[in-house]
Amino acid sequence: MSRIIGREKELKILGQAMKSETSQFIAVYGRRRVGKTFLIREAFQQDFAFYLTGVANINLQQNLSNFQRAMQKYHPDESAPFPENWFAAFSQLEELLSKSGKQKKIVFLDELPWLDTAQSGFIQALDYFWNSYASARNDIILIVCGSAASWMINTLIHNKGGLHNRVTHRIRLEPFSLRECETFFQSRGGVFSRYQTIQLYMVMGGVPFYLDHVDVSMSASQNINRLCFQRDGLLTEEFRDLYTSLFNKAEKHLSVIETLSKKARGLTRSEIIHDTGLPNAGSTTRILNELEESGFIRKYFSFGKKEKSSLFQLSDFYSLFYIRFIRGNHALNENTWINGLDSPQQRSWSGYAFEQVCLAHLTEIKHALGISGVQTSSSSWINTGEGSKRQIDLVIDRKDDVINICEMKFSINPFTIDKKYQTELQDKIDTFRTATRTNKSIFLTMITTFGIVRNMHSNSIVQNSLTMDDLFR
Repeated sequence: MSRIIGREKELKILGQAMKSETSQFIAVYGRRRVGKTFLIREAFQQDFAFYLTGVANINLQQNLSNFQRAMQKYHPDESAPFPENWFAAFSQLEELLSKSGKQKKIVFLDELPWLDTAQSGFIQALDYFWNSYASARNDIILIVCGSAASWMINTLIHNKGGLHNRVTHRIRLEPFSLRECETFFQSRGGVFSRYQTIQLYMVMGGVPFYLDHVDVSMSASQNINRLCFQRDGLLTEEFRDLYTSLFNKAEKHLSVIETLSKKARGLTRSEIIHDTGLPNAGSTTRILNELEESGFIRKYFSFGKKEKSSLFQLSDFYSLFYIRFIRGNHALNENTWINGLDSPQQRSWSGYAFEQVCLAHLTEIKHALGISGVQTSSSSWINTGEGSKRQIDLVIDRKDDVINICEMKFSINPFTIDKKYQTELQDKIDTFRTATRTNKSIFLTMITTFGIVRNMHSNSIVQNSLTMDDLFR
């Protein structure tokens, strides 16, 4: 029985590859700890014709030695000579596959970037293997996997040599959604409320490796305290390794993350350059692209503005939580989180983190609003002109002549809109309409944990009220 939670879209791609009448080249990438290797192993029940995994910080000869051991495992009846180089290694692989009796021959090369050591000729040999052998057959499924996003994107997916456009499917594996997290915990006997599940999500996102270390016999706060603040907790020292294992010269990537962590609304490319001191060059664009492709930052547009005005926002939950709370605190007080429950600092962070949870579940929000089939564009908006300085973190511009202005509020009880807040909301709507000159209907949409209290103030201004349950659809 498969142990895979969710991943329906990815499993469909892998299933189609098995049924294809041509050989398939599948690239799987995503942030560290997101479950790439687990997905491939479980999806194919480890029924590989050949499986090799790269190892960090070893040289060509050590990689070739590991290759030879893998060959002996999958071809125990024959003794292959030690390959002199990667071309010889792939030649041996061709012989193994040609003798295999499997209907579909699945070749899984895991942690591919670590196989491509300096001047090893690995990528050229992989190029030759695919173009001269595998692609000419109809029974090869080559799956390559890697966490080093910069290598996977620049060297493989955007390859300008013989592997250009050779990848038939690319799978960017995302963290779990809230619904998948709930299913994950339930599969382990967990009975967390959705409020507790969201609390955990705001700290570690939907990263399966982190979630796997959650003790379902403890509360969300106890788990956060244990994993993030106690000595030797899983997440106390994860931050730096997370980036250095993924990116070459990770200091520049980290400078972007640090800078974005200070600006909740996000920053434009030019603002990032100004604040980090990075050059106004293609190298900075590449860093931003790598962080975005790896799921650490989100790029989104400001309503009615051109692309150069688009904002970059830190979207990795763990990175944000580490910078705000863990760094410098876990060594001082192992009960930092529980002792600080309901403090102003935690309340402020919870509000921002809940907004990020909502932004990560736009599909679920659209479904709850009944507009899944309506063409939409999502953006933020900040009034930079005359009038009140207002900001809207989520604007959904709909093709059916409606704009949803979304307010996201995290609270432990149903949220109350009083007269003062009603006036503030109305001013925000009026300022938006005046500044954007829109003629569309504007629907105020409240997205809260437990809904809103129905009173004269909410009834007069709120068109849609969504709760956290809608984020679990």
